[in-house]
Amino acid sequence: MNSARIGLCQLNFSVGDIDSNVERIIENIQLCREKQVDIVCFPELAVTGYPPEDLLLKTDFIEENLRGLEKIIKSSDGLITIVGFADRKDAIYNAAAIIYDGKLVDVYHKMHLPNYGVFDEDRYFQSATRIPVYRVGELTFGVNICEDIWSPTDPVRCQAVSGNAEIIINISSSPYSMSKVREREQMLADRAVDYRVKVAYCNLVGGQDELVFDGHSVVIEDNGRVLARARGFKEEILICDLEFSNVNRQAFVDGGSNVGDVKRNEGSIISELVNITAGDVWNVNKTKINLSVNEFMDPEKEVYNALVLGTRDYVRKNGFERVVVGLSGGIDSALVTCIAVEALGNEDVIAVSMPSEYSSKGSISDAEALSRNLGIKKLLSISIHDVYEIYLKTLSPHFFNKDPNVTEENLQARIRGNLLMALSNKHGWLVLTTGNKSELSVGYSTLYGDMAGGFAVIKDIPKMLVYKLAESYNNYKGREIIPKDILTKPPSAELRPDQKDTDSLPPYEVLDPILEFYVEDDLSVKEISERGFDIELVKRIVRMVDLNEYKRRQSPPGIKITTRAFGKDRRFPITNLYEP
Repeated sequence: MNSARIGLCQLNFSVGDIDSNVERIIENIQLCREKQVDIVCFPELAVTGYPPEDLLLKTDFIEENLRGLEKIIKSSDGLITIVGFADRKDAIYNAAAIIYDGKLVDVYHKMHLPNYGVFDEDRYFQSATRIPVYRVGELTFGVNICEDIWSPTDPVRCQAVSGNAEIIINISSSPYSMSKVREREQMLADRAVDYRVKVAYCNLVGGQDELVFDGHSVVIEDNGRVLARARGFKEEILICDLEFSNVNRQAFVDGGSNVGDVKRNEGSIISELVNITAGDVWNVNKTKINLSVNEFMDPEKEVYNALVLGTRDYVRKNGFERVVVGLSGGIDSALVTCIAVEALGNEDVIAVSMPSEYSSKGSISDAEALSRNLGIKKLLSISIHDVYEIYLKTLSPHFFNKDPNVTEENLQARIRGNLLMALSNKHGWLVLTTGNKSELSVGYSTLYGDMAGGFAVIKDIPKMLVYKLAESYNNYKGREIIPKDILTKPPSAELRPDQKDTDSLPPYEVLDPILEFYVEDDLSVKEISERGFDIELVKRIVRMVDLNEYKRRQSPPGIKITTRAFGKDRRFPITNLYEP
């Protein structure tokens, strides 16, 4: 029997801030050393931050990252360190450095490069040509990176069966989306059971542009049982003591047929067994670690935490101190304001009410009540009435006696957008937009109006989920922070008398499922209609989605929450004559 203490450093790194990233890695190596950890792990591309995108095309960036790795190597006395970085050989590789006692023992290169959804790794990296395993004392372990473990075959199969690894260590930067957390852990448990191997999974946490990384690092026994799980959306060092029995995993492969496949590939795939001489590090008597298995959150709280973390990191990492939100008295702006206060604190959120002649008294009073409930220190009230009248007077000679239409409605939205941007320019506040996914999907939004801003917090949140999150928020806080009237009043842009969203759109209970089927599931009009929707309505909605790609292309970045967000996740041509 052999044992080892492993530490998974679930940390929040910043893309491009190599010096700070390296400093934090070194600090956490020391913390793990003090806790008598034998193997300490850091996430995928921890040195550079993830995803570095086209920074990887800059020679100086790669050089600085390699210099950072050298500092980490020199600081690794007394324990094995596994850290993600960008390696350069004949090409650039997404790599894991295996370090011990001031020496670089080996480098593992990522084998499977995702090139779907938000991922573009084929653009930057070369795939691995070898799958090493590592032996220290009596323990053999494998190291791989993120997507590698999603494959049910190599490299895990080679490492566990042919290489006889007893634990697979996967360092990852796996972005969050709804339902992914549980699905990912089930996949990891499947790998553990399939190959009778323990799995230690170290994931990134934090926000980076549109992406949020949820953490949830985990250690899983070879029977699929979770030994330890880190919290979601929080930094944490997950430490776990493991015992190994040196079992030959080839005996567990059904009928030996898969073993044969591995052996035939062994010469070209597993190039070597790398030995690590670690002295007496494994024999130190250690104080027992209390394992923690943090529970998963319910779906609404999980999404809410992702939005808070994504907002906080986007604002702070981009150097802003305060944000400003146009607070209309509607549910979308209410939810965005709550998220902003949670992320930044009530002193760093400025709310602006911009009433017009069409704004209901209830909307104005609801905005005021929400601000009081959140403890917002500054609520500005700027009427758009006079500015709107000047616009109409200025433009009237050029409208050629045409009847009022959506033009006048959009003017009001653009005046509000201009006011918010003026406040942003004058005070250095970042404007948070408040449009949801349902509206952005069908173009129920105004370019340079309510779409004007720096960050779109709920850009990937369908309207019905907005309601669920708002109700869940009040429950989570244990009191009515978002006023009941905001939750119950019919949604309206309030840009003309008695306007309701349903004047232009089907009820959101109908619209949102159609959008999900089309945008996220890629179903055809016929397939969607077969699920109980009027085919002419489906055609109309699908056409609206396609026609409004030009608007979304000009919208600010926002947090990815669903399985398929607009932007990098879903790339459609603006000029598009195809009729689905």
